[in-house]
Amino acid sequence: MKIIDARGLQSPEPFERVVEALSELALGDQLKLIIHQEPRPLYRFLERNRYAYKAESFADGRFEIMIWELPAG
Repeated sequence: MKIIDARGLQSPEPFERVVEALSELALGDQLKLIIHQEPRPLYRFLERNRYAYKAESFADGRFEIMIWELPAG
């Protein structure tokens, strides 16, 4: 599993890092994004491009998003 800690990074850098990492993600692998705000534009991108995600928020304000590719078909 690849982990991207994007806490403190300004837009669009977290989005760009995720898109780059997804291009290298093998089917069955997961990407974990840790970020300081909810990345709503990223959710739309994932939904449009056959990726699933599970987001979890924490009391300290961080979000952890697990991302994986959906199988074709």
